Amino acid sequence: MKRILLLGLISIFVLTCTALAIADDAADAKALVEKGVAMAKEKGLDETLKAIGDPKGPFVKGDLYIFAGSTEKTTLLAHPFAADKLVGADLTSFKDPKGNQFFTKFREIAVNPGSGWVEYWWPKPAAKEPSLKKTYIMAVPGQKAYFAAGYYVN
Repeated sequence: MKRILLLGLISIFVLTCTALAIADDAADAKALVEKGVAMAKEKGLDETLKAIGDPKGPFVKGDLYIFAGSTEKTTLLAHPFAADKLVGADLTSFKDPKGNQFFTKFREIAVNPGSGWVEYWWPKPAAKEPSLKKTYIMAVPGQKAYFAAGYYVN
């Protein structure tokens, strides 16, 4: 009986810690995007896009990073790690393994309602199999752009 109670308490502890870590990841992703939007308001879009495209810049925090997209077309404007593959490419028909056209969804959320979350499947760095990822999107006021940052759900 004591063993069952102990296992139950350990399970509750692990679940609570996992939930707190996920909540922290979501808050960190949102805060990073808001920091990018604030910079764009203060210093302009061009300077902010340059900073977003820098893998050692202010918008890379551990596994989190910002990327930027257009609200006019389904294209990316800046990415710190995959600029050569994603920036400027037409991503309209790009799908995750489950058929989600998530780049299209990013743009749709940026246009209306202006901010929100998208879930999709994307491989973690150096992984072949995709994992569930949640990304926060926010339109940049007065610009035809949005900023986004995501985290993997473990």
